[in-house]
Amino acid sequence: MLKLGKVTASVVAVSLSLSVLAACGSDKEQASPSVAPGSSSSATAGPKKEISISVYDRGEVSGEEGSYENNRWAKWINENAPATVKWVPVPRNEAQTKLNTLIASGSAPDLIWEYERPYIAQLANQGAIQPLDQYIEKYSTSYKKYLNENPELKPYLTVNGKIYAVASKRGVESVANAGMWIRQDWLDKLGLKAPTTVEEFIKVAKAFKDGDPDGNGKADTVPIVFNTNGGVVLRNLFTAHAGGQWYLEGDKLQLGRVGDRYMASLDFQKQLYDQGLLDQEYITDKNGQRATQLWTTGKSGIFLGNWDMENMFKDLKKNDPNAKMTALEPFATQYGKTGLLQSAIPSIMVGFNSSMKEDKIEAAIKFLDWMIETGWKPLKFGEENVHHKLVNGVPQIIDAEKFRKEVNYAREYAVINQYELKPEWFPIMAASDPVSQEYAKEKANSLQVAMKNKFRRDIPYTPDLPELSQLTATFNPIADQIEAKIVTSGASMTAQQGMEEIRKEWKRLGGDNVDKLVNEWYQKNKQDLK
Repeated sequence: MLKLGKVTASVVAVSLSLSVLAACGSDKEQASPSVAPGSSSSATAGPKKEISISVYDRGEVSGEEGSYENNRWAKWINENAPATVKWVPVPRNEAQTKLNTLIASGSAPDLIWEYERPYIAQLANQGAIQPLDQYIEKYSTSYKKYLNENPELKPYLTVNGKIYAVASKRGVESVANAGMWIRQDWLDKLGLKAPTTVEEFIKVAKAFKDGDPDGNGKADTVPIVFNTNGGVVLRNLFTAHAGGQWYLEGDKLQLGRVGDRYMASLDFQKQLYDQGLLDQEYITDKNGQRATQLWTTGKSGIFLGNWDMENMFKDLKKNDPNAKMTALEPFATQYGKTGLLQSAIPSIMVGFNSSMKEDKIEAAIKFLDWMIETGWKPLKFGEENVHHKLVNGVPQIIDAEKFRKEVNYAREYAVINQYELKPEWFPIMAASDPVSQEYAKEKANSLQVAMKNKFRRDIPYTPDLPELSQLTATFNPIADQIEAKIVTSGASMTAQQGMEEIRKEWKRLGGDNVDKLVNEWYQKNKQDLK
């Protein structure tokens, strides 16, 4: 019997660096697991209700395993859960289109899930899914307890004052999003410490540019490079965000992209560019390929991007075995110190089809109770001593290929789950070679650094307003062009001048009306946003 307690699904994926298996499924019969890890071996007595649930089809079920509808884990669920489940696959990249088609035809599954809250809100407003408050109160035990223990989930699940979905929290490694890395060996060589302020950061970057940190006698280093996440990092240092983030100024919401903090972030980026501290070709480096090459060949000292950079770490070590990269904590700006980008806490959000009758709703809620309590564990880790073994209480994969084939796809069925990732687990999960162990320790540190400072999120999600969506679709490409001009045009445009242009475009496109609608929405919904 598996005794994992609250453990994280993604530890397994992290430790394996599993690739996606793009194979076509079939309905080939497959024996279900002989052991029912983490749950009772017998299902609820008596006949069980059948419920249907959507599931992402990522093409990961091999022909030997069967199909998303019929495989060892689908059978295991039906043997052990308090309801029989019919899984309805929807292509991952066309999920909403497929679900909309099923809803329109009246053939949608009972439980419909997606990652995006706006889609769930859309279904609620269309009447495609139904409120769940009374049913959770009436029929749930485990999930009701979980929700009461994690009240920060409720704003994401609430539409028009009622709960329309259930969800569990992401693991910490999924909440952590962005990261900053620095060459510790370069700092040591030049007698510098990790920067804690804007001024110190610029000083370090200049030293990396002029101090020949790679020791080749040439001024050929590029102090700062970044991937597509890098611009986000630079803005977040000033508590500003371009991705539709709204901030409270007093009791009124303002779009982050037109605020003074955003202007300060652009001014800072311009300083870095003008002084040659930022890669001068970053704008054309759309996929981050140049940044990756500069970093892994030892030509750059600061990388702005993701908190987890295992491949880049290992490639750098191949080129320079003495290189030492470590996570850099956000430094203070004139607005203080803030956290790097952190994703919203809910994982997938599960709505209940509005056509469901109460007896099916009861069965579905009891199924979710079972899933949040124990059902998720084997779907994430497989069977003990078959797919993993416990090392100091931490699941360690026995055979990576066997796990990839027999267990990896099963995570789709754990529609709600609970787990706690501990950074100190990474060395246990990693391969035993010295480089993997070195990175595992740096990775643990990086995750702690990424989560050390709170990311500012004044409202949990972007307002569900079509006028806002329509405006930003037009506004954002225009703002992108102006921002690139601010950073790269030298003395011909200051950050203030550029921001004036950005604000004019916002107004020209109808920003005043959207500001009004957003703040009316906020006043109407702010009690549900807490």
